[in-house]
Amino acid sequence: MCSVFAKQEWYPTYYVSSQYPLHKLKVAHCAHCKEFSYWYGGVMILPDSGSVAMPNPDLPKDIIDDYNEARSILNKSPRGASALLRLAIQKLCSHLGEPGKNINDDIANLVKKGLPVKVQQSLDIVRVIGNNAVHPGLIDLTDNIELATSLFGLINIIADVMITEPKKVESMYASLPPNLLKAIEERDKK
Repeated sequence: MCSVFAKQEWYPTYYVSSQYPLHKLKVAHCAHCKEFSYWYGGVMILPDSGSVAMPNPDLPKDIIDDYNEARSILNKSPRGASALLRLAIQKLCSHLGEPGKNINDDIANLVKKGLPVKVQQSLDIVRVIGNNAVHPGLIDLTDNIELATSLFGLINIIADVMITEPKKVESMYASLPPNLLKAIEERDKK
């Protein structure tokens, strides 16, 4: 599934022959990617990942694996997907230089190091909702696909700000002529 808003051609399904229609099962064909999706009672059952954005490619591989596993179970278990994304956040904190043992302490340490507020809030949202997915709390994720889906976007926001943007700036800075880099270094020594 390409996750693009595109025209869908819808088809009914039949069991054995056209004499036995399966009223709740429909097949959609995407005009953009030319792939099929299967729907039962208005809920997409295949592909599993639905319209969730792909993970930021700058994330470490193990985090991408958790993200994609969460995508694959989102429609079946929003709670399970949220719990996997909370694990991804814990691993991401470790990737950003924190111990990775206590996610709350890791976020607090990142804040002390100058973590932007929007990233801190994104981390805390995923942490709190992910915690509620595995521990009984105030948030019921049993059927809340929309809330679980929003967590994927937050993971990508965090990756953009903490990994992708610094990587771009570092690459651009490194591409400056050596004599200008040396002048900047001399200026900063003063």
